[in-house]
This record gives sequence, C-alpha cells and structure tokens, in this order.
Amino acid sequence: MTSDTADHAQWLKQYYFLRAAFSVAWVIAAFTLAPSSAAIAATLLVAYPAWDAAANYLDTLRSGGLNQNRTQGFNVLVSLATTIAVLLALQASMNWVLGIFGAWAILSGLLQLGTAIRRWRSFGAQWAMVLSGGQSALAGGFFIFQATTPMSPTIANVAGYAAVGAIYFLVSAVWLTVSAWRQSAAL
Repeated sequence: MTSDTADHAQWLKQYYFLRAAFSVAWVIAAFTLAPSSAAIAATLLVAYPAWDAAANYLDTLRSGGLNQNRTQGFNVLVSLATTIAVLLALQASMNWVLGIFGAWAILSGLLQLGTAIRRWRSFGAQWAMVLSGGQSALAGGFFIFQATTPMSPTIANVAGYAAVGAIYFLVSAVWLTVSAWRQSAAL
C-alpha cells in the first residue's frame, strides 16, 4: 500500500467513525428530544440531509476533489436539494417530508453504492458501504410507499433508517481498522 493510499485509508476510517457518531447522536435526539418538540423534530429533519451534504463534500475534498469523486459531488447536490425540499415540505405535511426522504434515500443510496464500488478497488472493506447503498435505495422506496398511506409519519420513520446507516458506517470503520492492524502485523 502506497503512502497516499494508506493516508486515504486512514481518512476513510476517521470519516466512517465520524459519520457513525453523528448518526447515533441524531437518532438519540430523534427519539428523546423530537417527540416533545415539533421545532426540534423539524430542525433534525432539515439537519440530516444538510449534514450528509457537508460530510460528502468534506470527503470529496479529502479524496482528490470533485473530478475524481463525481458520485459524491452529485450526492452533495442531491443532499442540498433535499435539505431545501424538506424545509419547504415541513410546511405541508410529514407525508411530504417522508416522500422527499424516500426519493433522497434512493438517489443517495445509489450514489453511495457507486462510490463504494469505485473505492473497493483501492481500499477494500467497502462491502458494508455497498450493502448500505443498496439498502438505502430499497428503504427509499418503502418511505415513498409509506408517504402515500393515510398514516401520519413521524421522525421515528427516518430515525430507524439513520440507525441502520450508523451501523453500516461503524462496521466500515471497524473493518478498515482491523485491516490496518492485520497489515501492520504482517510487516
């Protein structure tokens, strides 16, 4: 493994741990704080895709820029558009919000899948991100279906999705950590 590849693998490990930590904190807030305040729930629903945009942008910068990471660059745009759409949809209904989250989950999941497949060649340990991208796209379809039903969704619908995402990011970070330990032990 070259020095640049090792540095990037270290970055990915830190990035995945950061993504997992944010998602865990978001899920905790969604289950503990959001039920008592519509304003907190709304803030969390807007913050989630905004954070995804910021995190993907940071990773893009640390991973060679937009030209080398087009799937992530597009994911930044999709997440920013989702942030604005959620902000507007909150004025209408939670069904609209959940439908927007569904469309976002499909698009961002497919883009994450593309990023993971590209990274697999260089870093391995991307199987969890491949699964996460595929699962996200499937969950998005389920969100869209739920949004068309008469039930009134809550932030808990999205929190379950975020919790599963946290697990995938954590598994990827741990997998990269173990891989690095194995490589250093083999030397």
